[in-house]
Amino acid sequence: MKPFGTIKRNTNSAILGGVYLNVKSILASFLVFLSLTGLISAGQAGAQEKIVYVVPIVETVEKGLLAFLERAVREAEEANAEVIIFDIHTPGGAVDAAAGIGKLLTGTDIKTVAFVNKEALSAGAYISLNTDEIYMVPGSTMGAAAIIDQEGNTAGKKAESYWFAAMKSAAVETGRDPIYAQAMADESIDLPELGAGKGKLLTLTAEQALEVGYSEGTVKNMDSLLDKLGLEDAEIRNVNATFAEKLARFLTNPIVIPILLTIGSLGLVLELYSPGFGLPGFMGLSSLLLFFYGHLVAGLAGFETVILFVLGIGLILIEFFVPGGIAGTIGFIAIIASFFIASDNVVHMGISLLIAMSASVLLSILMIRVFGKRMKLFKRIILTDSTSTEKGYVSNKNRLELIGVEGITVTALRPSGTVLVEDERIDVVSEGGYIAKDRKVRVIKTEGTRIVVREVSNL
Repeated sequence: MKPFGTIKRNTNSAILGGVYLNVKSILASFLVFLSLTGLISAGQAGAQEKIVYVVPIVETVEKGLLAFLERAVREAEEANAEVIIFDIHTPGGAVDAAAGIGKLLTGTDIKTVAFVNKEALSAGAYISLNTDEIYMVPGSTMGAAAIIDQEGNTAGKKAESYWFAAMKSAAVETGRDPIYAQAMADESIDLPELGAGKGKLLTLTAEQALEVGYSEGTVKNMDSLLDKLGLEDAEIRNVNATFAEKLARFLTNPIVIPILLTIGSLGLVLELYSPGFGLPGFMGLSSLLLFFYGHLVAGLAGFETVILFVLGIGLILIEFFVPGGIAGTIGFIAIIASFFIASDNVVHMGISLLIAMSASVLLSILMIRVFGKRMKLFKRIILTDSTSTEKGYVSNKNRLELIGVEGITVTALRPSGTVLVEDERIDVVSEGGYIAKDRKVRVIKTEGTRIVVREVSNL
């Protein structure tokens, strides 16, 4: 019987051991499955973590664009984006705005890519040179970065020198040969092999840019660019300007600013010629408010500039009711100062104001010739009434009846002061020296408005 008992115990142990091994195998397989699932999920999550921001730079470069790009870059940084692609199609614009954008692009830690989608001229070329990589579509161009003023003339030597240095620095900082950047801005540089001999600015085609190292590649479209960058599976986030940002860009355009100021000035001038508050005044104030709104949204001005402008308008209105010249002068200075404070470019603002004021003066001269002194404005600020002796006007009332009359000094006479005579306060002067308050005096002489008194001695 013992052998059978022994066999039974061994059989039970074998069964238990087999069950234990099966459980271990199942657990091991389950853990391997979880690990593989986790690795796959992690790989998928890693792929999804790559985010690409696409930001358009189109139309004219101005300060409103800078404000929009600052928001876009800030959002990309907060999202830990892999790359920011700037979709560029611009003829250029304000130099100071381009300089601010250049600092913005070189100041971020995120990789920046310029996608020249047709043209990156003037300020657009400078912006492109401040990105880490440049890609161009077939038939696109980049360059022609001459600096000109608002009137389309070549800027002064000082401005040119700054711009030449800025273009060169942008190329050097991103590892590009600066000679081509300089040739884009300086027509004295001779590069005939690229179609830019002396007297002509350099404009690179997509093929030329690739040849001289100003482009990392030529791509057909955005999808091709993403493939080139190895980001075809990345999450694409397109950043578009809000309505307020679009409006601010339009209102801060160097061409629009003088138009707004001209309409504002003309509207207010015409309002002075018409009774009540009508359409001219509404148009004038609306134009000026749009000017300040655009600069506020673009971050160029604060509410203090609006307050200063409103204060100036208020002082000028006071001048019409309380003439004297001081309130009107201070009000005019306050208005002009508010415009300059709102602008970041004193020269451009000066030119814009000059255009607006010239138009207003010309209109005023026209109004004077047509309507003359019948205009409401001139009735307010020019005295049209006349006085004459025939109408009973007497220049000075001679108070001869006061001679010999006594009174009490209300104030000390030093030698001028006030005397109470028969319940009437009269401004007088003493005959000679000082007369204290509450002393009895007598009127001894009157000369027009000048009344002379002498102290009466108490005997």
